[in-house]
Amino acid sequence: MTTDTLAGTCPECETDLTVPTMGKGETLACPECMLTLRVEDVSDGRITLHMVETQLRDWGQ
Repeated sequence: MTTDTLAGTCPECETDLTVPTMGKGETLACPECMLTLRVEDVSDGRITLHMVETQLRDWGQ
């Protein structure tokens, strides 16, 4: 039995990533820079990733 994986590159730190099969719109965290990434496209075993803008909550401190 084989597990399908996809390859991609973090757009921020350029780390090569290998992830389980994912669909467009799913998110993951880069293990190197911890950035949240969204799958924008899946093609021929490669994923195109884009950084997800995260708003940090302002606690008024």
